[in-house]
Amino acid sequence: MKKFVCLFLTLSACALLCIVACLHFCLQLCWASCKQLEDHKRPLVMVPGALSLKGYSRVPDGQPLVRAPCRQCAVVSSSGQMLGSRLGKEIDQMECVLRMNQAPTSGYEEDVGTKSSIRVVSHTSIPLLLRNQSYFFKQSRDTIYVIWGPMKKMSREKVGMTYRTLREVKEMYPSLQIYTLTERMMAYCDEVFQNETGRNRMTSGSFLSTGWFTMILAMELCEQIFVFGMVSAGYCREKNLPTVPYHYFEKGKMDECRMYLTHERAHRGGHRFITEKAVFSNWAKRRKIVFTHPSWAGRIPAT
Repeated sequence: MKKFVCLFLTLSACALLCIVACLHFCLQLCWASCKQLEDHKRPLVMVPGALSLKGYSRVPDGQPLVRAPCRQCAVVSSSGQMLGSRLGKEIDQMECVLRMNQAPTSGYEEDVGTKSSIRVVSHTSIPLLLRNQSYFFKQSRDTIYVIWGPMKKMSREKVGMTYRTLREVKEMYPSLQIYTLTERMMAYCDEVFQNETGRNRMTSGSFLSTGWFTMILAMELCEQIFVFGMVSAGYCREKNLPTVPYHYFEKGKMDECRMYLTHERAHRGGHRFITEKAVFSNWAKRRKIVFTHPSWAGRIPAT
């Protein structure tokens, strides 16, 4: 009987030690995860001097994006709303101008301006940039290119297809500034989406848009953000709206609102353009973000 009691006490002590060890390990893991999330949040607080944005990794050496914060930024939508806006001069007066994907300025200067400080590009748009290398990589040598995409295409270790292409572009144009979002930063963008919407991006069958990644970067980099040509979440449900193309440089393509509604309703593989804009309106309550042409004045509910 004594042997049985001793054996029971020994096993109980071992079990207790295992539980304590597991708890210690879990707490450490949780603390590390929280710290990683906080590391990404810190750049959103403006500090004097240069910012080191560790979520963006330079091709090919992996150094973070380092540059001075911008007092005023223009985020220029690729929307057909920009046609006839005559906002080009106002956009070019901003300290920094962020554009998206392959949206050109040539031929549209009066409406969208000419300056391109940063261009945020989807991995799917890289072939479109390569078709016009003279414009994007020679004339726009001062532009910083920030590329986002899934890790299987963007991996440096496994040399994903898109990363290989970016490395080749860098070899052809050595002075070009190309950065990719790190895996940790991509995960952070997903986490922001879930925190803001209550929905997991992957299980909801959606993809974040280039506009989402552009706004995340703008909030890290800019003290005040002026968004040009982006419609509000409720805009496409209003009556008697003018028909505009999804992209200002692709006339005759699908109407913008039809594109937004189609993607919003898609069960799998859609961008949640309308949901994202609802999130942007919430950010505008807490940050200096102004939406113009069309104006969001009166479309952002008061807190």
